[in-house]
Amino acid sequence: MTAQAQPSELPGATKTEEAPGAAPPAKGQRPPHFTPEGRISSEGKVLNVFSHGMLVLWGLLVTLPLLWAVMSSLKTDKEIFTSPWGLPSSLHFDNWSRAWSKSNIGDFFLNTVLVVGCSLIGTMLLGSMAAYVLARFEFPGKRFVYFLFVGGMSFPVILALVPLFFVMRNMSLLNTFHGLVLVYIAYSLPFTVFFLTSFFKTLPTSVAEAAMLDGASQTRTFFQVMLPMAKPGLISVGIFNFLGQWNQYMLPTVLITDEKKRVLTQGLVQLAASQQYKGDWSALFAGLVLAMLPVLGVYIVFQRQVQAGLTAGALK
Repeated sequence: MTAQAQPSELPGATKTEEAPGAAPPAKGQRPPHFTPEGRISSEGKVLNVFSHGMLVLWGLLVTLPLLWAVMSSLKTDKEIFTSPWGLPSSLHFDNWSRAWSKSNIGDFFLNTVLVVGCSLIGTMLLGSMAAYVLARFEFPGKRFVYFLFVGGMSFPVILALVPLFFVMRNMSLLNTFHGLVLVYIAYSLPFTVFFLTSFFKTLPTSVAEAAMLDGASQTRTFFQVMLPMAKPGLISVGIFNFLGQWNQYMLPTVLITDEKKRVLTQGLVQLAASQQYKGDWSALFAGLVLAMLPVLGVYIVFQRQVQAGLTAGALK
């Protein structure tokens, strides 16, 4: 018997090459955006150029205002108005020191660090514990409790300002740092529980079961086994909470009226309001830059963990 000739071995047949690294197409179909010769089609090129162009445009819209604020903080008031888009003739770092000391930005900055630091620790501790219970245990009313937290995300905080003010006053928590910390924790818990519940569900249960078989209690399993595994998710939601609490203005405006206990956002508004009497615009830009630096620093340090946490929480 003679072997039957394959189609590619027949006279006149040409063998097509596939694109390197491309998955084999289904029978009778071609890979998307690829020609039979393995080249990217014009449609794919246009799509790549459009997507990259939009990313470049978005990057410019974000970075250019930041760079402009930094340049303005190093100029004199005259240079800000005469050459707003030009580089400073010399670097005036005294604007930063003047904003820090004479405008009390330094005191407001330290108050914000104290309040946000304590509230962030409390939010992450309570939120992770509640999310772990909702993700790993079955009990009556579990779905009701979970949807209560989800409903808290859709409730505008501005609707609760008046009753919140009277509740805080009756509990003698007005104009106190610990009262503001408690409000920040309650304000950030719904999103924290919602995010971490989905994240804890993606973690393998075999590790926790092995720890329980070795004699570890539920508390020890949570703190020594599950929390280290959830580090990417904790960092991601922690940065989101840090940004929201650092930039919070409405809650401290209602709950803090003592000038010595104001936070950074209130101090920047007070500094901007004073411009109608004296035009110290360079100090105002310096204060804005000082308020932005911690946020930028936190994101630059933890940007990889944020991306890892978002992708890990999205996939199971």
